[in-house]
Amino acid sequence: MKSNTAEVAQLSPDYLGFIFWEHSSRYFDGEIPELPHTINKIGVFVDADFVFIIETVKKYQLQGLQLHGYESPEYCSNIAEELKKLNWKVEIIKVFSIKDKFNFNVLIPYENVCDYYLFDTKGKLPGGNGYIFNWSVLKNYQSTKPFFLSGGIGLNNLDKINEFRKAPESKYCYAIDINSTFEINPGLKNIEELQKFKEAL
Repeated sequence: MKSNTAEVAQLSPDYLGFIFWEHSSRYFDGEIPELPHTINKIGVFVDADFVFIIETVKKYQLQGLQLHGYESPEYCSNIAEELKKLNWKVEIIKVFSIKDKFNFNVLIPYENVCDYYLFDTKGKLPGGNGYIFNWSVLKNYQSTKPFFLSGGIGLNNLDKINEFRKAPESKYCYAIDINSTFEINPGLKNIEELQKFKEAL
């Protein structure tokens, strides 16, 4: 898979994600170029083997994990504890998929075992489905934990993003996660469009 990570890094994002799920067309198995310390390297995993995650964190010096599968609260806690023993501080981002409705009670067991939630669009794949979910569902969000907003976000819905940012339900929206909408090919981003998006926000 071709990647233009270094070019994307020049836009100074807060996070850069690297997908370590072998079924993804964006599966990453290369070398990460040296990045500014202001950019957090995030490993994206889907129900991955415990040991594989630990080894990958160490190999790529990851600062965060985005858990995109059915990882249990115990799994999240155990990963954090194991990395803590290694004096490795990572942020744990637990992903939940939404379409037109969502039972936010499922978040309760995760409150103390992850740093952020990420709300993505429910689709055939764990991520990268290319379309947004019904953001009005987030009106029922009762936690105070910051979350990432994800799922098909691109230049074509800037108005919707700006509208959302003014709404009460965006209070705990910590970051906007973008990916497939800005791709020329899987893993290869359109730098010009990313720049436009950044400037528009």
